[in-house]
Amino acid sequence: MKGIFAEYGSLALALYLIIFAITLAGFAVAISFGVETDSAAGSAGTLAAAWLATKLTQPLRILATLALTPLVAAGLRRLRPAKPDAQG
Repeated sequence: MKGIFAEYGSLALALYLIIFAITLAGFAVAISFGVETDSAAGSAGTLAAAWLATKLTQPLRILATLALTPLVAAGLRRLRPAKPDAQG
């Protein structure tokens, strides 16, 4: 993982955090559909359960980050036009 961060920097970190947020939100929604909460404590419990489920998927999220970061970087390079050579 350190090698990916060294090579791709903020792109790898952003991709990891996006995957984390999507996973956390997905678990929170899935749990809330299955459990009816009426209080703030119940909502906090739903978020805690979603965080725990997200934490358990961390190895899969790391593998997804390792696999997707080079692909996303290549896609971004294709979208951006090449910068003109500074030396002329």
